[in-house]
Amino acid sequence: MASNSLKSTVRISALAAALSMCFAGTVGAQSTVGSIFGSAKAGDQVTIQNTDTGFTRVVSVGSDGKYSFAQLPPGNYRVTSNGVSQDAFVKINSGTSVNFGGAAAAKSGDLGTVTVVGSAYNANAIDVTKVESTTVFTAKQLQQIPVAHGVASVALLAPGVVANSSYAANAPSFGGSASSENAYYINGFPVTNPLTSLGFTTLPFDAIDQEEVLTAGYGAAFGRSTGGVVNVTTKRGSNAWHFGALAIYAPSSWRSNYRDYYYPNTGRVPATDGTLYQRRQENKLGSMQYGLYASGPIIKDHLFFYASADLTKQHDEANGLTRLSGTSRTGWADREYKYPRGLVKLDWQINSNHLLEFTGISDVTKQDQKLTSYDYNGFAHGDVQNGGGNFEDNARTYIGKYTGHFGQNLTISLLGGQQKVTHTQDLFGYNPNCPVIAGQNVAANRAPGLTYTVGCQGASSVAVAGAYDKTRALRFDVEYVLGRHTLGAGIDNMTATSLTGTQRAGGYSWTYNFTATPGGAVDAGHGVGSPASGGGLGTAGYWVDKTIIVNKGLVKTDQKAYYLTDKWKITDNFLLSIGVRNENFTNYTGTGKKYVEQKNQWAPRLGFSWDVNGDSSLKVFGNAGRYHLVLPNNVAVRAASGSLFTVQSFTYTGVDPATGAPTGLNPIPVDASKGYVCPGTQAISSNLECGQAPDPRTVAAKNLKGHFQDEYVLGFQHQITPTVTWGLKYQYRALRSSIDDTCTPALGGACFIFNPGVGNTFMEQQPDGSFKEHYYSAAQLGLPKLKRKYSALHAFVEHTLANNWYGKLEYVYSKNTGNAEGQLNSDIDTGAGGQADVAVTQDWDLPQLMVNSYGYLPNDRPHVLKAYGFYRFSKQFQVGATAVISSGRPTSCTSFYPTADAGLYNGSYYHFCGIQTAAVDPGAYKPAPRGSYGRTQWSHQYNLQFRYTPNFAQSKLSFMLDIYNVFNEQVAQYKYARIQSSRTVANPRFGQDLSYTAPRYAAFTVRYDY
Repeated sequence: MASNSLKSTVRISALAAALSMCFAGTVGAQSTVGSIFGSAKAGDQVTIQNTDTGFTRVVSVGSDGKYSFAQLPPGNYRVTSNGVSQDAFVKINSGTSVNFGGAAAAKSGDLGTVTVVGSAYNANAIDVTKVESTTVFTAKQLQQIPVAHGVASVALLAPGVVANSSYAANAPSFGGSASSENAYYINGFPVTNPLTSLGFTTLPFDAIDQEEVLTAGYGAAFGRSTGGVVNVTTKRGSNAWHFGALAIYAPSSWRSNYRDYYYPNTGRVPATDGTLYQRRQENKLGSMQYGLYASGPIIKDHLFFYASADLTKQHDEANGLTRLSGTSRTGWADREYKYPRGLVKLDWQINSNHLLEFTGISDVTKQDQKLTSYDYNGFAHGDVQNGGGNFEDNARTYIGKYTGHFGQNLTISLLGGQQKVTHTQDLFGYNPNCPVIAGQNVAANRAPGLTYTVGCQGASSVAVAGAYDKTRALRFDVEYVLGRHTLGAGIDNMTATSLTGTQRAGGYSWTYNFTATPGGAVDAGHGVGSPASGGGLGTAGYWVDKTIIVNKGLVKTDQKAYYLTDKWKITDNFLLSIGVRNENFTNYTGTGKKYVEQKNQWAPRLGFSWDVNGDSSLKVFGNAGRYHLVLPNNVAVRAASGSLFTVQSFTYTGVDPATGAPTGLNPIPVDASKGYVCPGTQAISSNLECGQAPDPRTVAAKNLKGHFQDEYVLGFQHQITPTVTWGLKYQYRALRSSIDDTCTPALGGACFIFNPGVGNTFMEQQPDGSFKEHYYSAAQLGLPKLKRKYSALHAFVEHTLANNWYGKLEYVYSKNTGNAEGQLNSDIDTGAGGQADVAVTQDWDLPQLMVNSYGYLPNDRPHVLKAYGFYRFSKQFQVGATAVISSGRPTSCTSFYPTADAGLYNGSYYHFCGIQTAAVDPGAYKPAPRGSYGRTQWSHQYNLQFRYTPNFAQSKLSFMLDIYNVFNEQVAQYKYARIQSSRTVANPRFGQDLSYTAPRYAAFTVRYDY
């Protein structure tokens, strides 16, 4: 397709008349198809042929000189009219224009032939059929730029997408939304993790044909996302036989040392200020990957296959122990990962009008973890295994699709499939009869004269046996062209089921603690008295907490939707896209009862595209829409399935040498009148999770509104030369409604799922067992109005592949503010990750948590510059590069609440900043709005690729060296926000750098493609 840039320079004046705004069929954000459209002589026939598969279709040109082919599989096509043939490249969810002399050209007095075709590098004119904001990466592009092999890594090159380091690397943030608010698809099937909405099933990277990253404005055919959409289509077979192999070598010796963590210089804790917190110099990470693929015809022109498989082996060694934690039997982790992945794609082209597709995907993660001791004296780790185990996540996905064309105007498609992910574990040293022991390694927690042991438990938590996540999906789409209207309708249904849960190994844990003020309450907010009041070692400030956590259940979510769309060509140059979607979500408890049902959630969508000059050289576009998001399955595990989460505090006099458990226990008195004691016990539960499955009526507010967001986009794209296009776009998002949980005191100790910031109606159980409906205004609940806003100005310039180089530069200036991140809470991350209880964050639990909560949100990055491209020195030598330059994440200061109000969480979680110097000193606290304590430093990530394709192998053999983070810049992604360890003790970690960017590393690739 290298000649496209030359073709597009031919007869631009004729192009202006020829295109005449010939819009193609409807395609949606998660569409797996594209279209070809254009102009030709009225009454002529236009033929397209897929040059790989032989697939052929013929249509007649209308009286207006227009034609279109909708619902085309992506790939290379030849378009022919009146003996003239042109090549076209079809991308997913995109229209490609191919124009011949015809009625449209006649209006300008020029009947000459004009060619405008697509390519993998956007060499064609601007796609004026599109109102969405998307970026499409093709397999060819992904091989020629240095990008880590992962769907999420590719998505991070798109504008408005930023990494959220508080969660896994495969959970980026789109447009200021939480990382759980995205949707992921493979060949049209949803593969988002149904339990948490964090992460997704993946596939062999080399099997990706195209990856579309949608950041704004998709149509009514699709929903279930208030963040972004990642839409992957896989490679498929053709009439030509192809096979290949690759190997990628990235040893740990090619990776720079990890940066150590240090205590910050707080000025408040001289003993630790500026000293080593955690040693990371000995950490290692290396990998080796092997891959194979083959494709070809089973029956020429009709039945094709593509198969791909790869195996990645990764070795990871890391210190998980901090310096002042002493020694640990499990401080050093030695992990072996295996990622065997495979894909099979079958395509049966029954005839030119009917296509059947089947996709099978296997995605397996195996981890063999060995935990040994680590000692800061000499920075040495042991060899004897004391913990760890074997873990496996095994995903199997099966997808079937039928596409039928009935005449020139009617197209239908039917897609169905199932995905099941099973989770197994075999824990080393697991003893069901031994408790978990914690806190004993901290020197301050050990009472003089006692010997503390690690006990007989080798695990910390245990997953429920037989755990799995299963998704079933079915969608039906129909499209009909009626004059200037392209009408669409369909249904989009999905059911997600999860058997999941965890509990503390051995049933419970003991955590040793110490306070320098024995007469002060352990947890005044929940009525727990002082250590001294319990006697024993409590008089010296020593006590233990017994924690029981059991969360498990078989939970399910039904998601049903239907939609109507109309793409209306009001004039030859102006397209109006109108749509409406109706979403219906139902969530079930662990006992199979409905606890949330949201019906008739209407989501209007309106977009336009104006081909200003009539030649696809200047497009003005915009859209407005509402988008809904479902509650994931894990909400029901804690909120609606009888979870148990209790803590009881004791004093003690000794330690059992075998189990490590405390002996001579005496309960610390609890004031039950506070309302946080589980019935029949002296254990407190801050959210009253006492192990009894709640009545579904007491789980969620009545007539709960869904989580939804409104979005507005306005922009333009301009082709200023045949090889250079630029554009500007403004995007605004406002979260109108959210779903979370609250235990606000107004509810009398009960906890409900509700809509934050507005009035809610709850069904409250009365002493006699009956239920009474009670409405509470937002003021009565004591909670502020929900706010989350994202505004962004996006500019780009792109140079198509010409003169041996291709490049694209993106810049986004944005602002992301509010009092809630959304379904997640990254702010509470102290180094182990943000809050992963999706849609049941701590934000709205108590009114005090929301005081001063408005400010810059964790995913706010005001300035982000991205660039990628490559340069060909010759057929043998090429260099590629990517760059991401970003301003830092906002930082906060959180402390205990100034006053010890009843029911408060006993920790440094509130948006105040200060240290008490006396037992009661509310004046020590100053308001500290979210994100008001500066930002982390800018990050600069530069990657390079050097490619050599020797002539002696007929350009089938390639050698590549990819270098990531060329300048080895390791900068903090966020900072430790908690300024207090207790009300009167400063936290030595406040302001500490956390989660440095990965050090420089290199990977060498050899691949052969026949």
